Order: sequence, then C-alpha cells, then structure tokens
Amino acid sequence: MASSFSSALRSLARLMLLPLALLVGLAGPVQAAQWTTEQLTVPADASGTTVTFSEQEIKAGRKIFNNSCGECHAGGITKTNHNVGLDPETLALASPARDNVDALVDYMKDPTSYDGEYSIADVHPSIRSSDVFVKMRDLSDDDLRLMAGFILTAPKVQGPQWGGGKIYF
Repeated sequence: MASSFSSALRSLARLMLLPLALLVGLAGPVQAAQWTTEQLTVPADASGTTVTFSEQEIKAGRKIFNNSCGECHAGGITKTNHNVGLDPETLALASPARDNVDALVDYMKDPTSYDGEYSIADVHPSIRSSDVFVKMRDLSDDDLRLMAGFILTAPKVQGPQWGGGKIYF
C-alpha cells in the first residue's frame, strides 16, 4: 500500500512539473520588435524631404504625446470631432496639409481649422494658448518634433488602428 501511494505521489509530482518545464523551456529570451527604417522615415516638410527618427525618439515622442495630447487623441482619434483624426489620409487632406513634421509642429504652435481658414488656438491646446492649456507650457520645439514623428510613424507601426476610432478600442 505504501509503495502504491508513493508511486501515485511521484506521478502527481511529474504531472505538476511538466507544465512548469514547458513554460521555462518555451519562455526563452524575449525579443523586442524591431522597427524598420521605412517605418521610422517620414516626410520632414512639404517639399518631400524625409527624416528618419530613432526608436528612442519615437518612444520619447509617444510619451510626450500621451501626456500632452492623449486625453483627446488616444489612438489617433479626435474625441471632440470624430470626423477628423490623426490618420495619414486625414492629415494629408487638411489645408494646409499636416502630413509632415514641419506642418504638425506649426499646427501644435498655432492650430487652425481643418480648412485653414481661422485660428482655433482658443479651443485647441497649443504653444500659442499655453496660458490656458498648461500641458503645452514646457514643450520645446524638439518635443513638438518628437510628437510629430510619433504621430506620423504610428500608422506605419499600428496599422489602421491608428486613427481608426472605436472599432479598435
């Protein structure tokens, strides 16, 4: 009786160790996804000049974006106007087009309506209205550049989820 009990106990121990061994064996070192140069290269200005950001710059831009703009633009949408997002098509169709780093930095300094007809600095956070929108006070030109880089690389990395709206969240 004692030998059958100890045999059953050993079998149970083996069964419990098998999942643990599988987890340890399959876990291995974690490899982070590497972004390609193509994903990190975006238009710098309206003339077609490009700029390639580093992964560290994009990560820094994402952090600044999430802290400064993410409340209304989480995932590249615009919570206050679902018709205007931060996806590449929408940015390209704005007037002036906002599909390059220089244009986005200019917009973050002094935003205009989608058709470019009038200033919206009174209602949209910007450097111009940093007295009202305090999150914009401490942002440098380099911070704005990093946010623009993140906004323009996000759709390349995240795909249609960036600016895709509620169907993805």
